[in-house]
Amino acid sequence: MKTAITDMFGIEHPIIQGGMHYVGFAEMAAAVSNAGGLGIITGLTQKTPELLAKEIARCRDMTDKPFGVNLTFLPTVNAPDYPGYVRAIIEGGVKAVETAGNNPAQVLPFFKEAGVKVIHKCTSVRHALKAQSIGCDAVSVDGFECGGHPGEDDVPNFILLPRAADALDIPFVSSGGMADGRSLMASIALGASGMNMGTRFIATKEAPVHDNVKAAIVAASELDTRLVMRPLRNTERVMTNDAVERLLEKEKALGADLKFEDIIEEVAGVYPRIMMDGDMDAGAWSCGMVAGLINDIPSCKELIDRIMAEADDIRQRMNAISA
Repeated sequence: MKTAITDMFGIEHPIIQGGMHYVGFAEMAAAVSNAGGLGIITGLTQKTPELLAKEIARCRDMTDKPFGVNLTFLPTVNAPDYPGYVRAIIEGGVKAVETAGNNPAQVLPFFKEAGVKVIHKCTSVRHALKAQSIGCDAVSVDGFECGGHPGEDDVPNFILLPRAADALDIPFVSSGGMADGRSLMASIALGASGMNMGTRFIATKEAPVHDNVKAAIVAASELDTRLVMRPLRNTERVMTNDAVERLLEKEKALGADLKFEDIIEEVAGVYPRIMMDGDMDAGAWSCGMVAGLINDIPSCKELIDRIMAEADDIRQRMNAISA
């Protein structure tokens, strides 16, 4: 399946693995890229630019296919060494970057000069239009279903994707709720040039996370995620657990007086304990409603091959209907 996204990133299939904290290591990115998609290393999981450079080199040893790096711009007082991370990406020869969070305008000239294609994650059409106006090559349009930060507009993909198609001139991929060939063909029908999957890729054999995490996703239904930090306007969709339910009780009890410090125990620094140690009640971790569509733990190649086969079956069925 050739689309604007496969052409832009030099990949076989229009499937991107989104950046995920303590998931997007070299093993994950290489497995997706070797299967014909675009694997993504999560930049800020690496504590320093030097460590990111080593992770990029490690991924290069595992695949000769294109892969990218996610760089999330956080609203924080003590900002990471973003110039250092940008240098590590460019010097590592990476040609695809997924930006997220705050406006990436300050780094775009450096990526442009180095021939790096930038796809920015957006949760609204207005943000996608802004990304287009500052020179991003593509955008990933995140619907309300997505794991992680869905924004504050609560617009699901059946509305958001066709709105993006009507408004944008640059290519975009769907994100949030994506799991299979049906997801891909629906995204194409709604105007996207591919899809971005996060949660679905956690439940794969190569995902470098604890088996407890994969088992939790397989066991979950579409009803097992929660929205936390809504009162702080930093909404995050997470898998429910004891810590998350405790956090929600705090939010309810404190109301308008809620401060980040009140919930720091449930949200700060918990990812290593969950993703690496398998402590499933350690705190809040991002997970999409798509967990309800995930019933197995295939290899990345098995998953992507299955998605493309399903997409082809759907295309043939649609052709038969039109005939």
